[in-house]
Amino acid sequence: MLAYEVVLGIRLWRGTFVSTAESLFGLGLALVWPLAMALGGAYRRRAHGEGTEEFRAVFGGGVGLTAAVAIGAYTTQTSIARSFVMAMLPGALLLTLFFRYRMRKSLHRRRAGGEYMRRVVAVGHRESVLGLVVQLRRQPYHGMAVVAACLPPGAPGFDVDGIPVIGDFADVSQAVTKMKADAVAILACPELDGIALRRLAWELEADRVDLFVAPALMDVAGPRVSIRPVAGMPLLHVEHPEFSGTRHWVKSLFDRCGAGLALLLLALPMLLIAALIRATSSGPALFRQVRVGRDGREFQVVKFRTMVVDAELLKAQLLGENESDGVLFKMRNDPRVTRVGLFLRRYSMDELPQLLNVLRGEMSLVGPRPPLPEEVEQYGTDVRRRLVVKPGMTGLWQVSGRSDLSWEESVRLDLRYVENWSLFLDLQILWKTWRAVVMGEGAY
Repeated sequence: MLAYEVVLGIRLWRGTFVSTAESLFGLGLALVWPLAMALGGAYRRRAHGEGTEEFRAVFGGGVGLTAAVAIGAYTTQTSIARSFVMAMLPGALLLTLFFRYRMRKSLHRRRAGGEYMRRVVAVGHRESVLGLVVQLRRQPYHGMAVVAACLPPGAPGFDVDGIPVIGDFADVSQAVTKMKADAVAILACPELDGIALRRLAWELEADRVDLFVAPALMDVAGPRVSIRPVAGMPLLHVEHPEFSGTRHWVKSLFDRCGAGLALLLLALPMLLIAALIRATSSGPALFRQVRVGRDGREFQVVKFRTMVVDAELLKAQLLGENESDGVLFKMRNDPRVTRVGLFLRRYSMDELPQLLNVLRGEMSLVGPRPPLPEEVEQYGTDVRRRLVVKPGMTGLWQVSGRSDLSWEESVRLDLRYVENWSLFLDLQILWKTWRAVVMGEGAY
């Protein structure tokens, strides 16, 4: 309706005659807009709160209505006001997308305070349930809170990190009733086969309790996964990720063009930062360090110097104060960091010279964290999967907690990116990086 009023007001302000038929036509489009959104699936509950499905549904509904009006006008040879089709509908689409984005952020804030949460009964082995509990507590924007757990028969009955255990796999429906749960999450376990899951779905059907089933294959999602019925069985088809070809070439072109443009825009601020570093501490403004890139190839990463010159020599004296739980070395109050360096690190300004690495093709704008050679030497087989793509200036680790992440969580996020990378995902991460950098969360 707002888009209709804006277009109508602009036409009247410009002195353009608006007939009654044109006004009614525009009003009709405004009234039909919610129907187009419903047909596109924009009101499905499962699409709200996270992911891109909601925005794709809004876009599809808006484009579908525009196409329907255009085709209908062409087929019936009806003359319609082009301003309503060419201005009002695109305007309504942009306003709806913006409104949905703001509502999602508001929903995330409310969920962080414990509101609008689904009460979930987790079903699976203790380790899997614990992992789900920790993950959902860390990321409440998913809107799911585990309120009870059902473990395999014979498992110890004590709670899982404060979550009460209510019976075994045969007691799921009773646990749902007792805890007034809205959903059941089935975690991968061999004890629950297809027949058991089907019977459980029948039990939950009457109360309209949602059923979520986690596949055994972790961190693979999006367009790589599809369900294909074969001989009456729904088989999960998983396509291999693409690390070469057209998509990889497009990503490389996007990276280099983006890095070149950023260097042009940030040249003056980067010169000022370099001058500030030189003026406040002895030593060069830039810091070069050997890192490991794609396929294990080493390169020199370029960053603004945030520590004293002999920082690497002092590192050996501080190993006992390492706060990391993995192969990384991290200290929240590292005495080697200069005062200017502390500010640069908080807002990730020290990483701006890495745009040169991106321009040279050694790094990407988005990718896993670039590791040190000594870190790579400690990698297991699974962790080495991070090296099949170029390291990035930012990534899922940057927008999910940065230095506050545990080693296992950082690896999991990097592997998730490797398995599901796409240019659209890169754009999402770049967009979210702005908030992470401005807020300065998890940076030290």
